Amino acid sequence: MSFENFSFYLFAAVLIGAALSVIFSRNPVHAALSLVLAFFTAAGIWLMLEAEFLAISLILVYVGAVMVLFLFVVMMLDINLNRMREGYWNYLLPALVVSGIFLTELIILIGGRVAFSKPEKVPAAITSEGNTLQLGRLLYTEYLYAFELAAVILLVAIVAAIALTLRRRKDMKLVSSNEQFSANRESRLKIISMPSEGGRREDPS
Repeated sequence: MSFENFSFYLFAAVLIGAALSVIFSRNPVHAALSLVLAFFTAAGIWLMLEAEFLAISLILVYVGAVMVLFLFVVMMLDINLNRMREGYWNYLLPALVVSGIFLTELIILIGGRVAFSKPEKVPAAITSEGNTLQLGRLLYTEYLYAFELAAVILLVAIVAAIALTLRRRKDMKLVSSNEQFSANRESRLKIISMPSEGGRREDPS
C-alpha cells in the first residue's frame, strides 16, 4: 500500500468517526469539536485531490468562523442537557427514515451515472491556470443559476434569523436605547437632604 492510499484511508476513517461522534454525542460542545475535526480531515482529503483552494476555504470559513460562532453560542446559552436527553430516542425512527431516503437517492444517483456513462479516455489538459481560476470560471458560467439560487437561499436564511432574533416575547426584558441615551445627571442621581442625628447613642449596658 502506497503512502497516498494509506493517507486517504486514514483521513476517511477519522472523518467517519468524527461524523458519528457529532451524531451520537450528548454534549453539544463535544459535538461541535467533533465537527471541527471532521472539517479538518475533509480538508486533508481535498488537499490530496489537489483542491487547495477548497481545503483552505473549508478551514478558514467553517472552522475559523462558523464553528467558532457555534461554540460561542452553545457555551453562552444555558442548555439543559437532561431535558435534551428525554426525547432523544423519539426521533430515532424519523431519523432512520430520512437517512434511508437520502442513502437511496445517493445509490440511485451514483449507480445511474456508473451504468449510463461511457468510460472514455480523455487526455488531461495541461494548463498553467490554478484550480481557483477554473473553479471561478465554472461557477460563473456553467453553474451560474445554481450559484445564484444558493445565494438567494442563504439570503433568505439570514433574513429569517434576523427576524426571529428581533421578535419580542412576553418574557423578554428589553431596554430602550433612546431612554439610555437621553439619561442625564438629574434623572439618574437624586440628592436627599436628611437631618443628622443629634448625638451619639448611649450604650445601654
